[in-house]
Amino acid sequence: MGLMLTIFIYWTLSAGVWSVHQFQWLPCSFIDERVFLNKDNHTETRLIHREAILQFGQKGDAPVNRNAITFLITRSKLDLLQYVEGVEAEQLKCELHRYSTEGGYVRWPVLGAREYNHWFTCILRHSRGLFSITSFLRRPFDQPPPGRPDYHKWPPIPNREVLTTTVAMVIKTQTPSVKARLKFQQKLHCQFDVDHKGAKVTVEWHKQHHGERTKLFSYNRRTGQTQGSGVGLRAFAAGDASYTLASTMISSEGTYICSVSVNPLFARVDINLQIEEPPHVSLNVGPSLSLMEGNKRKIVCEANSYYPRDVEIIWHEQDPVVLGAPHPRSLENVILSYHRENRDMTFSLSGFFYLQAALRDSGKKFTCSVSHQSLKVSITKSFTLIVEEPTNWMLYLAVGSVMILLLYVKRSYLHSAWRKLAGKVI
Repeated sequence: MGLMLTIFIYWTLSAGVWSVHQFQWLPCSFIDERVFLNKDNHTETRLIHREAILQFGQKGDAPVNRNAITFLITRSKLDLLQYVEGVEAEQLKCELHRYSTEGGYVRWPVLGAREYNHWFTCILRHSRGLFSITSFLRRPFDQPPPGRPDYHKWPPIPNREVLTTTVAMVIKTQTPSVKARLKFQQKLHCQFDVDHKGAKVTVEWHKQHHGERTKLFSYNRRTGQTQGSGVGLRAFAAGDASYTLASTMISSEGTYICSVSVNPLFARVDINLQIEEPPHVSLNVGPSLSLMEGNKRKIVCEANSYYPRDVEIIWHEQDPVVLGAPHPRSLENVILSYHRENRDMTFSLSGFFYLQAALRDSGKKFTCSVSHQSLKVSITKSFTLIVEEPTNWMLYLAVGSVMILLLYVKRSYLHSAWRKLAGKVI
């Protein structure tokens, strides 16, 4: 790969940032196969990774790397570069494979096509998982190869061979991995094209989950027969075979397979759908909690209706801001409940602790933090504790008694003095 990488870097530096319309080749890994019978007479396949170049041009073009196998793609009705429009070359991962028609020969119905073909698949993936493309490369021959070639006996390909091919069929998905919320409409993208009109195409959708495979939809252009729903037939003329889920549920999770077949070719793209529903977080107290010193209260943080099950609840306490920013501390006495499964197959969990009110804790801020894979940042809910001193009723009673006694004495004294004054006047 050293020389190929050097050429790639040189071209990149010369052309600056390549756009899809500027680059004319891609480094690829040609995953060749050697099939043999082992000592137990069982068929085994050994994969051999070989250096290859996917080059776009015309028949007779010189290879950009003479030390690698060159798959030269010449012009046809299908332009593979259009399917990666706007993508930089270094964002593409390229794989090449042989494709077996299991020994059968079918003349490919395009103008000027020869009777026999060798087939290869080219898989282009975006480095960040934004799409996946599988194309079929056709290498024509006038005469059949000797014997009955299939995956048991591939014709050898020398290291510096130039294989002149055309693109015969393409299938693409822009949603190889999907994360969806509950009760939302979700479109699973599948696009295809064939290099000739009137191709007898069969399109099918299957769902696979926990080892079970279910057919969702099928359409046969030759017979016009349709089974299932979820795919708009009007879009077929433009090669759009996307499948739409009307409303996602937990049971919608799984691998969705869009397959397109035109004899003798069969292609598929896999789409992994994962449900992620964020939790709804609440506390059983308001933003401010007032307690008398010595009182105890159960404080509950509830995370409801989330999926999948894994969730983390952490409680922190933080002293009042006096100077600087006080650091929050994790509470150690937090108890977590069991995960509770709801009717819609989502989950709920609570994390709680018992708070003993003390005057020294007045003004503290308590925060519940909930983390879940559906969240970019944790959800937090907080409250501030206000602790009040208890009322000393005995002291108030004693003071009140003294006041009443003083009033009584004062009244008796005034009454006695008034009687004496009245006697003197008489």
